[in-house]
Amino acid sequence: MVPKSLRVRIVMAENVQLGSVTRLARGKGGTIRCAQIHSSAASMTDISAPQTSHHRAVRWWLVSIAALIAIMVLVGGATRLTESGLSIVEWKPVAGTLPPLNQEQWTQAFEAYKTIPQYRELNAGMSLAEFKTIFWWEWSHRLLGRVIGVAYLLPFLWFLWRGALSAELRRRLWLIFGLGALQGVVGWWMVASGLSERVEVSQYRLATHLMLALLIFSAIVWTLRRMADRPPSAASSRLKISSVALLVLTFVQLYLGALLAGLRAGRVYNTWPHIDGALIPSAARLFFEKPWWRNLFDNTLTVQFEHRMVAYALFVLAILHALDAVRSRAGAIAVNGALWLAAVIILQAALGVLTLLNQVPVLLGLAHQAVGMSVLTLAIFQAERLAARQRERQQQKLALPVSHIS
Repeated sequence: MVPKSLRVRIVMAENVQLGSVTRLARGKGGTIRCAQIHSSAASMTDISAPQTSHHRAVRWWLVSIAALIAIMVLVGGATRLTESGLSIVEWKPVAGTLPPLNQEQWTQAFEAYKTIPQYRELNAGMSLAEFKTIFWWEWSHRLLGRVIGVAYLLPFLWFLWRGALSAELRRRLWLIFGLGALQGVVGWWMVASGLSERVEVSQYRLATHLMLALLIFSAIVWTLRRMADRPPSAASSRLKISSVALLVLTFVQLYLGALLAGLRAGRVYNTWPHIDGALIPSAARLFFEKPWWRNLFDNTLTVQFEHRMVAYALFVLAILHALDAVRSRAGAIAVNGALWLAAVIILQAALGVLTLLNQVPVLLGLAHQAVGMSVLTLAIFQAERLAARQRERQQQKLALPVSHIS
């Protein structure tokens, strides 16, 4: 029980404070009522706190998905480098989640693998223990794909239920989900190409599978960047165009790298800077298949030569972009982004040469692929950073809806 004298002093203090607020407001030509003060403060707390919480949660969710996709790409690269991609000859989206659990199931899986051309022509006489090694790589790759699907869909549905996503953000995320579902189908389409008439998967389908994964990854990273509250860039049009050119060239280079892996073309012509005895091979060697355009995708010499030429173009363009950013004083963020991108492209070029000279050992091949993902990420950052946009319009499109958050 509070003493009466203390209650009187508390009430008098509150009256003094309210009176001061009222006098201050009247001095500025207005009147503030106590109920209005409490109502405004309460409404600000109820809206801004949940909005900030949901915004942060959405961002961390998308960061986690992007990280999982990057890991998925590396596991896929290891699966390719270890020739493990055809070790599972069936597509069972649900039942395939569990690996063989006893000797009988392992024997059945091994016998199924023995029916395809890869075993008969490349791995005849393989032991069950050796089969388990390649099986675990492919099984891990498929399991990670299922994990990404669940990790994307369940939080996405929860955010939709909570009304935590704006209309623009919902459209983007539904599109990304659709691409993810398509990726599962493309993955099996790729594997199926190596089960009957080939000893490996089609390089066309392998490249399609990789590029779709990178497209999904890029869409998530771009969306994350657009959710950030940053002022528009004041960079020149030339700098913006060169940043987009770097991003496009990076995608082209990654596609050629996938073709190279599909053809095992990194294990031939293992000299540098010469290729097939010259800096530029003869046209007769580059274009001997008919029609000529098939050489761009099927000829191991032509595909490796393309990969080298695009690497040189990326190297030169990255250096010029960085010099332009410094000379034009595009701002610290743009300059640092250009310098980091150039540095990582130089590192990637050095790793590419080492990987080629050593005939693509697994660890160097994975390092080359990991740095390639880093180049793509930094290229997305730089292109998005320099892209012209209206700050207020972008905030309205990708901001979390206030009225639906509770």
